[in-house]
Amino acid sequence: MPMHPAAPDDLAGLVDSFASSINALIDLAITCHADDFDKPTDCPGWTVKDQFAHVAATESRLLGRTDPDVEVPDHPHLRHPRARAIEAGVEVRRSRTGAEVVEELKRVAAARIGRLHETDLDPDETVVTPMGEMPRIELVRRRAIDVWVHEQDVRHALGRPGNLDAAGASIFCQRVIDALPQIVLDSGVEPGKVVMIELTGPVVARTGVRVERAPEGETGPVASLMFSGGVDETGPIPVIGKTTSIQMSTDAFTRRAAGRRSVDDLHYTVHGDQQVAREVLENLVVTR
Repeated sequence: MPMHPAAPDDLAGLVDSFASSINALIDLAITCHADDFDKPTDCPGWTVKDQFAHVAATESRLLGRTDPDVEVPDHPHLRHPRARAIEAGVEVRRSRTGAEVVEELKRVAAARIGRLHETDLDPDETVVTPMGEMPRIELVRRRAIDVWVHEQDVRHALGRPGNLDAAGASIFCQRVIDALPQIVLDSGVEPGKVVMIELTGPVVARTGVRVERAPEGETGPVASLMFSGGVDETGPIPVIGKTTSIQMSTDAFTRRAAGRRSVDDLHYTVHGDQQVAREVLENLVVTR
């Protein structure tokens, strides 16, 4: 089953997705009351205001604007240097009011969207970013994912669900599906077994990963994504007893993949090996 709605994979489609999500985030921001900004979110250590601050800081840096130096406290949620670097942009804005952060977010978003809509941008041009060098199209894909995930963080905190069928949701789901072979290998699934993932909506998808022994002379096992529909390039899906199928909603899948929800707090259905499903879901997080 192809993913529906499909994830855009061209620069124009990715830019539109980024613009849609950051504008949705701004729409949420301008409706916040003063006490809404202090509500905790599923992103460890961050309030609603911190979410807006992070997006504003990141997009500001991508515009070439530099924040003043700031000392970042040893917050418990900062587990590695990259997290500390990200936190600096949030820390700079912690003394500002929610309204001030929102106004900056609006200005920065308008500038970024305008720049990304320039018609002569080369999607394959290598660009220098705070995350390292990468093709422009990959940067926009990452920003579309990041902003959509933080939009969902804010929606959960405010109790305003929505945009689960947006292009940002499809892009994130596709990113996780592309990573599934390594996730399944990291979960210790044995050769000869298949793990199927079915998303029940609003983004709908069905995919599988087949684990096999490595070719002669190589170390293994190896895993590969399968075509849906029951048969892939290497033959039919194994009989019951070797296939584990996991069903969950788009919200459950993306919240777990973003590291926002524990497996114990996740609603999902398993047909097959419960322990295999548990290990795959424990390793599903792609935002570490």
